[in-house]
Amino acid sequence: MRFLGIDYGTKRIGLALSDEEGNFAYPHVVLKNTSQVIKQITTICRGEGVKEIVLGWSLDYYRRENPLMKRTNVFRTALATATGLPVHLEDEVLTTRQADQEIGPDEFTDARAAAIILRTYLAHRDMPR
Repeated sequence: MRFLGIDYGTKRIGLALSDEEGNFAYPHVVLKNTSQVIKQITTICRGEGVKEIVLGWSLDYYRRENPLMKRTNVFRTALATATGLPVHLEDEVLTTRQADQEIGPDEFTDARAAAIILRTYLAHRDMPR
C-alpha cells in the first residue's frame, strides 16, 4: 500500500511517497501553499495510487500542539474530504532541522522533512500507540 507523507507549512508543503509495499519513504516534491494545493495533492494521490496520508503533527517541546496546528487541522479536514483517504498524524518535531542536516538547506528541504515524517510513521505503524 502506498502512503503520502506531508510536511505542512504556511508557505510550502513538502510531499514524500512510499514504495508500493509501504516500507520505504522518499522525497517527492515541494508545492507552494496556495488555494490550489489541495487539488494538486489530490491529483498526486490519484496518479500515484496513494491509499493513506501521513501529515506532520506540529507539537512544541512540551508535546502540546503549537499555533500552526490550527491551520494544519483545517488543511487536514479539507484534504481528507477532497481525497476520501484517511489522514494520520505523525510527530514532526525537528524534522526540518534533520532534513537540513542531510545535505544542507535547499529548495527540497520540505520534501526531505516529509520523507522523515513518513519514515517514522512507517517504522512504527503496526506498534501499539
